[in-house]
Amino acid sequence: MLSQYDTDINDEEMARIATRIIEDKVPENNTVEVKKFLMGSVELTSLKTTDSDESVLKFTERVNQFEDAYPTLPHVATICVYPCFAGIVSQSLEIEGVEVACVSGSFPSSQALIEVKVAETALALKDGATEIDMVMSVGKFLSGDYETVCDEISELKAVCGEHKLKVILETGLLPDASAIKKASLLAMYAGADYIKTSTGKEKPAATPEAAYVMCCAIKEYYEKTGIRIGFKPAGGLNSVHDALVYYTIVKEVLGEEWLTNQYLRLGTSRLANLLLSEVTGEEVRFF
Repeated sequence: MLSQYDTDINDEEMARIATRIIEDKVPENNTVEVKKFLMGSVELTSLKTTDSDESVLKFTERVNQFEDAYPTLPHVATICVYPCFAGIVSQSLEIEGVEVACVSGSFPSSQALIEVKVAETALALKDGATEIDMVMSVGKFLSGDYETVCDEISELKAVCGEHKLKVILETGLLPDASAIKKASLLAMYAGADYIKTSTGKEKPAATPEAAYVMCCAIKEYYEKTGIRIGFKPAGGLNSVHDALVYYTIVKEVLGEEWLTNQYLRLGTSRLANLLLSEVTGEEVRFF
């Protein structure tokens, strides 16, 4: 399958193109309307060791309260938590259209037996998860065991059925742009509905260079198959400028069709308040 695609790419060239896109195109997207759109693409995330039933319930209640507090703004796309909190979120979430995402498959290392990954995913879905984020088996990928990488993704997609599956590549652990493109193509081929940069647990996390390579892979895959795959940068989205960078890369590489929260998600907990502050013109700490 990989032989159908151009994976012999140069790191410096990818970085140069990404930098040019940022310098030339980000300023024109620095608008209130774009920031409002990005609010609606945020996957509000709580993946802390200190998470508890109480903290996750409080987290969910803030999403419930958002619509009354800001009726003219889009609500977040997703609440993303560990599988053990799927039931709390799904039972307490009152806002229609907000997805319940769970990281699954032994997040963030992906170092578990496939039977454990399948069971965890099935249990998350049973408890109310509507989307699953899994980590590609990075060790197997780096060892060249692409067959097992794809088999695991396909097996978890089979468990998910019609529910969306996001595959995290952990791009900061991949050696170069060529590896990022290969991992992107394998994940899509195996059944990913989205490809995602990072868990946020490794450094570096999302980078513009990785995002550019992944979006190029999504474009080529779409041109060959007609299947539109979503993109999710996550980890290290610490400013509104960061969000605008990823929005711009998607816009320039993939086009307007991908500028919807069905195909562009932003994995972050910090960014929602920053976007809200810029949209309202005052510092807000709502979430």
